Amino acid sequence: MLNVGFLLCDNMLATSTTLPMEMWLAAESASQHQQKSRKPQINITTYAIELVPIKTQTGLTLIPDKRISEPDKIDLLYLPGLWRNPRPTIQKNWAVTDWLKKLYQNGTLISAVGTSVCFLAEAGLLNEKVATTHWYYFDQFQQQYPEVQLKRQYFITQANTLYCAASVNSLADLTVHFISRFFSTQIAQHVEKHFSHEIRKSYDKSAYLDSLQKPHPDEEIIQIQHWLESNYSRSIQFSTLANQFDLSMRSFNRRFKNALDQTPNEYLQKVRINVAKDLLQNTNLAINEIADKVGCPDPSHFTSLFKKHLNSTPLAYRKTVRAKLFQSEIK
Repeated sequence: MLNVGFLLCDNMLATSTTLPMEMWLAAESASQHQQKSRKPQINITTYAIELVPIKTQTGLTLIPDKRISEPDKIDLLYLPGLWRNPRPTIQKNWAVTDWLKKLYQNGTLISAVGTSVCFLAEAGLLNEKVATTHWYYFDQFQQQYPEVQLKRQYFITQANTLYCAASVNSLADLTVHFISRFFSTQIAQHVEKHFSHEIRKSYDKSAYLDSLQKPHPDEEIIQIQHWLESNYSRSIQFSTLANQFDLSMRSFNRRFKNALDQTPNEYLQKVRINVAKDLLQNTNLAINEIADKVGCPDPSHFTSLFKKHLNSTPLAYRKTVRAKLFQSEIK
């Protein structure tokens, strides 16, 4: 069961929620038809600070299912586009920033569209990471959040589990990408064909990916990369993963090495270290908690792995990046 959440807040653009929601339901229907089963595969939940009717920019009223304060498992969260100046809405919904920090620490994929990217920036989650936003607010966004690496020429950006889309159209492209990851390329193409008749650039060609990927044509290995980047916290057996993608271990290792010039295990280690770096800089989680969250339940093994990649212990790295952050803030 895939848990997809949608934040609701006043002055939001209804299409930034209803469009991806309908796309996900179409994907579920296509998957059920393919499997000849009516078993639910997606759990869609809407969230807000309070359980009160939310009035969108067009006057359409939406009723949230749950408060953001209620503990819940969310695999993918959508932040809605905000109409005009986002500042009043951000200030009115300040509790959302702490909620996003917790979700990020728990590995939730978070998608923001247009000016809702400000929620992620206010939470500090985009510091020293790439992002994009609505073109009209480029200058304002850059001035307010100088630590964010704004990519004005891209409609979609990815930084670990944080995704930004500049417009609702870009959000549709991003949702097709998510559907491909969680279902299959075939189902994603089915949904795209029914929601967008024109030929559009693929996510991998139009997005700025701040990740470990390098361009290559092996689509199956790209799917495996996405799977590893979403499941790094789990105990992973590569033989099971190869079988999941109908590959022999020999073919799995050979194709991965040919595509990325590194082994699957080396790639997984780098994914885990990248996430750990973010958690060390942006959270107060203990080292053993971070080790567990990135799939290394043995803290001593995690420390050895971290030192191997960065020539520094996790604790020393945290002190260094926190000191640099403090110095930049007082300038």
